[in-house]
Amino acid sequence: MSRRVQYSRIVQAVRQLCIDSCYELGEDVLEALREAEKSETAPAAKGVLNQLLQNAEIASNERIPICQDTGLAVFFVELGADVRIEPPGDNPQATLEDAINEGVQLGYTEGLLRKSVVAEPLFSRENTTDNTPAIIHYSHTSGDKLEISVITKGGGCENKSRFKMFNPTASADEISHWICRITQEAGANACPPFVIGVGIGGDFELSAILSKKALLRSLKDKNPNENYARLEDDILEKINQTNVGPQGFGGRTTALGVKIEYAPCHIASLPVSVNIECHAHRHKMTNL
Repeated sequence: MSRRVQYSRIVQAVRQLCIDSCYELGEDVLEALREAEKSETAPAAKGVLNQLLQNAEIASNERIPICQDTGLAVFFVELGADVRIEPPGDNPQATLEDAINEGVQLGYTEGLLRKSVVAEPLFSRENTTDNTPAIIHYSHTSGDKLEISVITKGGGCENKSRFKMFNPTASADEISHWICRITQEAGANACPPFVIGVGIGGDFELSAILSKKALLRSLKDKNPNENYARLEDDILEKINQTNVGPQGFGGRTTALGVKIEYAPCHIASLPVSVNIECHAHRHKMTNL
């Protein structure tokens, strides 16, 4: 039996996701920053971490953005086969995508969030003025679940993301060293301490999507695959030995976490993508 979800309910949920994600860091990120501040031994790094925590507290309490770059709204939507979107009476052709973009428009306008989307990327680069269109990734499941997750992704850290097609004989150690080097090269320009999303396998485009989807995972969770759980820990340890540190001031806290998602791939390929997230790791999720 199908379950109907009102179009207007999706619009309002997306509106709130956009605002909340830009005003409030998740508890997993706050906890990681607190733990890093306690364990950090470099005075400058410790001071920066303390300031980041103060900044997050002010943003949450005063309901203002954590960062002036309130990002590109990137959505991951899990849509159950039994879910039906009930469009508004005055627009019977309206879709789920329309609802998400309308929610983004409301959230970024009413939440006083910076609009950072240009309609055409190369020549005119005119701003769309409402931060739409959003980037939306869909996955279809059985049942009546409708789950919507958003990452409000800043441009500085996004610009430091990278892709490489490794030889299929490449070792985990080769890949971890490459990821570490990419992170080190990003340096202060991507506003560390980072959260690193990694996509391994699939093909050219899927590995990149996986690297961003990995950023939705809580910093507290462990990869269910033991090999990838060990690889996440190994990469994080290597990154935190680079001495980039919070905001590039040195120290042992260059990254708060490394999360890996993987997929089957062609026998001749081994694609790897790295999606870097800044200290303002802004993501929220809702079930409708």
